[in-house]
Amino acid sequence: MASEGQQDGNSAIAPEGIAHASLKYSLLGPSLTKAGQESVDQSKACSCHRYFISNASKGSKYFTREEAKDKVLTAKIEQMLAKKSDIETLDLSHDLRAADSCISQLEIERDLTQHIVHIDCDAFYAAVELLDRPELENLPFAVGGGVLTTCNYVARRFGCRSGMAGFVAKKLCPELVLLPLNFNKYNAKAAEVRDILSNYDARFESASIDEAFLNITEYCMSRGTDPANVVDQMRKEIYEKTHITVSAGIAANTRLAKICSNINKPNGQFVLPRNRTTIMAFMHDLPCRKVNGVGRVLERELASVGIKTCGDIYPQRQYLNRLFGEKTSEFLLCCYLGLGRTSIQPAEEYDRKSVGTESTFRDMGDPTELRDKLRSTADELEKDMRRAECKGRTLCLKVKLHTYEVLTRQVVTPKAVYLAEDLYRYSLPMLVRLEQEFPCLKLRLMGLRCTHLVSAKKPDTRAFFGLKPEKQDRPRIQRTGTEEEWEQWPENYLDIYSGVGRERTTDSRRQSSDDDDSFHRRGNETPPDPEKNRPASAEEWWDCPICARPQPADERIFNEHIDLCLSRRVIRDTVQQDAVAQPPNSRGATPESKKPKEKKRGRQSTMVDPKQKRLCFG
Repeated sequence: MASEGQQDGNSAIAPEGIAHASLKYSLLGPSLTKAGQESVDQSKACSCHRYFISNASKGSKYFTREEAKDKVLTAKIEQMLAKKSDIETLDLSHDLRAADSCISQLEIERDLTQHIVHIDCDAFYAAVELLDRPELENLPFAVGGGVLTTCNYVARRFGCRSGMAGFVAKKLCPELVLLPLNFNKYNAKAAEVRDILSNYDARFESASIDEAFLNITEYCMSRGTDPANVVDQMRKEIYEKTHITVSAGIAANTRLAKICSNINKPNGQFVLPRNRTTIMAFMHDLPCRKVNGVGRVLERELASVGIKTCGDIYPQRQYLNRLFGEKTSEFLLCCYLGLGRTSIQPAEEYDRKSVGTESTFRDMGDPTELRDKLRSTADELEKDMRRAECKGRTLCLKVKLHTYEVLTRQVVTPKAVYLAEDLYRYSLPMLVRLEQEFPCLKLRLMGLRCTHLVSAKKPDTRAFFGLKPEKQDRPRIQRTGTEEEWEQWPENYLDIYSGVGRERTTDSRRQSSDDDDSFHRRGNETPPDPEKNRPASAEEWWDCPICARPQPADERIFNEHIDLCLSRRVIRDTVQQDAVAQPPNSRGATPESKKPKEKKRGRQSTMVDPKQKRLCFG
């Protein structure tokens, strides 16, 4: 039974035979499901691709590495099938109930109230290049050199796609025109598209340079417009202002919207109604590979156990947790149900887990060149860390050997780092150890990455207390050198702010002194209300979050007042807790306690509340 399942999975991949079938499929590249590939005979393209790879690079390091990876995956699948055969002999009623319980819990979280849109630019790099080279409109061309990044739809009909080696694409399409990359043009055009998207959802989420998610629910409700009309208007506006065509998917969540945006490409849109029955029917016959997050490896593993479409997940639900683990099984159940997230927010608001950079180059083995490359990589990482305004406590070094084997090493730094000098200093020992482990070390990729990030943003005291930003535009502080040097203010502001600072400092000291004296004199009383002495001028005042009374708009004075309010509240709460914990024992009072106390000289007798406890400061 195991061999039959494996044969079915491989036959679906490559009908010409079992031997090397999975490797042939793997060599097709990462973008097999790209738009424009539907009309291509994949089996023919696979054979052609395999033929060119075999003749041009059979026995090469790349081919040997891919063949080794394929053998490892094949062995893993064989173990999975053997494990499934053993599981089938067990009582899986508990696993079945657990899967059904998980489905019921996921169903509760289904949200059908939002209109989520996925915008995807059509062959973005190629479309931008076409603006400068209109003569290429009906010719097959691609952007990239050694590896293609984007192909126009004419080239895709020949089987060319992103991620394909340039020489293979040339074999598939001898007339293919290759253009160099120009990221300055691509970033500028992407900024124009994003400016238009912000008019429909100010909090849209950029998924990459050429795609984004939007939530147009509020936009549609405020204008009483159908989401399909809104997206059609958006696409027309993008084309009129940028001359770039985009495709869109409209659905109840991000996962469905991304799938839908690929249906009517190029320059089209698809709407999936927000109805559970419609969504379930849509996902039932959808190939698993069409879902974002299912790659070639997981696709092959699923096919080996008989899961080729999302509808096949449900009959196999009792095996998922044991075969793929808890996280993957829950992900697959979400795919079966057509569930996804509906929260859309700017990418900058997500908590970053790491910041890194890497680059590929020709085989490099000279120790001096490797160190120079490491230094330049550290410089690039410092720029990224500065833009992200963070530091890292763990530094990771990633290298790819000339044999295409990927290795990673990491070290926990004694302090959070982000400067290029520190990044180079802590990563160099890892490179030296690799040179010792692999004599005659040759690399073709090097990268650095920082994890366990620590924010380097300056704390905002106003935001901490829920206050609005200051209306007055103060000059930005500019550093004149290293971190240890003084920060310089523009000279034209020195007199203005120094005078204000001296005046407010005097007032703050006087008020602080008065507050302290009144506190010690009157004890546990409410803070004085400055509203009574509030000047008639239109000076800015801040409301205290503790006593809700306005205070002068000075950070130091305001912080002192906050500390005073907090300390008084703590004292009051402590007194009340002690009073409740130790109530006066009138019944069991000792004879000494019943005797009247003698009056002390020089003090007037006052009635003391027995529930009050005398406080001592000192």
